[in-house]
Amino acid sequence: MSQTLNTQLLIIGGGPGGYVAAIRAAQLGIKTVLVEGESLGGTCLNIGCIPSKALIHAAEEFEKASHHAEHGQLGIRVQAPTLDLEQTVRWKDGIVGRLTGGVGTLLKKSGVQVIKGWAHIVNGKNVDVQNATGGPATRIQCEHLLLATGSQSVELPFMPLGGIVISATEALSPKQLPKRLVVVGGGYIGLELGTAYRKLGADVAIVEAQERVLPAYDAELGAPVATSLRRLGVELYLKHSVLGLDEAGQGVRVRDAEGQERTLQADCVLVAVGRRPRTDGFNLDTLMLERAGHALKVDDQCRTSMRNVWAIGDLTGEPMLAHRAMAQGEMVAEIIAGRKRRFVPAAIPAVCFTDPEVVAVGLSPDDAKARGIDCKVASFPFAANGRAMTLDAQDGFVRVVARQDDHRILGWQAVGRGVSELSIAFVQSLEMGARLEDIAGTIHPHPTLGEAVQETALRALGHALHI
Repeated sequence: MSQTLNTQLLIIGGGPGGYVAAIRAAQLGIKTVLVEGESLGGTCLNIGCIPSKALIHAAEEFEKASHHAEHGQLGIRVQAPTLDLEQTVRWKDGIVGRLTGGVGTLLKKSGVQVIKGWAHIVNGKNVDVQNATGGPATRIQCEHLLLATGSQSVELPFMPLGGIVISATEALSPKQLPKRLVVVGGGYIGLELGTAYRKLGADVAIVEAQERVLPAYDAELGAPVATSLRRLGVELYLKHSVLGLDEAGQGVRVRDAEGQERTLQADCVLVAVGRRPRTDGFNLDTLMLERAGHALKVDDQCRTSMRNVWAIGDLTGEPMLAHRAMAQGEMVAEIIAGRKRRFVPAAIPAVCFTDPEVVAVGLSPDDAKARGIDCKVASFPFAANGRAMTLDAQDGFVRVVARQDDHRILGWQAVGRGVSELSIAFVQSLEMGARLEDIAGTIHPHPTLGEAVQETALRALGHALHI
């Protein structure tokens, strides 16, 4: 052991939850050490949210250029575009580099001590960190231990990663574009990356065990996405189970609901069947913390079953969202500083960056029905929105769920181009306890997609103006 450090707060994991907790703690005068074994920013900044959205944007621009070369409906005439995939990946990596570098600068500015290395928990007060160069470990003694180790991709035991089988990590940094990609999993990760690869020029097939894509969302939200996938030429194999690779290792064997088997040819297979909390590799079991399935069990202050040991983000289970981890991290720092806080958000928005995008905040109609709440449900189509027409983005709608008695809004859902940018309006209305009349009576700028939000509230009240 080369040295021993003492700190008030030790954070394991430098992803969105961990680094936000560290910055906020340092702002509040708490001596803080952050341990990260790989790159600051975690999965989100390095191999998740940010690079995937960059790749999706590049794919959309390439697809637009290809469309104008063939059709030119807008009067734009261009030559058929070509793709420099190496430059696309460099551009994506540049964005990631700037953001992760910015995180490091913010931590340094705040006075957080960052240690690059792998943590090994000794007990709730002591952690050994093995640095990346393989030198002697550093013992860190702390008053508070915050676990923010995130999650990792779920692997299929009968189709392990390697060869033509890849995870989202490899899919975000392709060396070359596959001729035919098979995506295992029709959730948001599989659809986002599958759509991007299709727009870049690959033939894509998506295999999903459930009867529809985006099975975590209701059928009405997923339908426009499925229509768009088919329009793009993506093959959908719904209600199909994956059996593994064929003997030649050049195809994926699948079985339909009737038991019929077939092989889907592929030179690349993306496994995107979900994520699980990262609980291995840092001796977590020595703490004997209570679990909720694979996740750590925490209360509404993110306290674990051991005093002064905290856990946030994906390690604590669903919803596995970076903005949830950030909010939890900020809260934990403030509680340690003596402030009274609890994690009781009215809603946490979820966004799928598919084509079209999907947003869900609060209760869906099915959720409200299951809870026995008498609700008003109304939707407004983007086909009746002027701004959507000018964007040639008329697919989709905005939907609201509100109590029948007092019109208090319980949930919003939307599917359409750019609806991710409406999510803040949705979640704010829930946090502020807004009623339908509050939204209907708010002047929305024209022409914007946001007008569909107002029109949805008006329609729920029985007097929409543009439909």
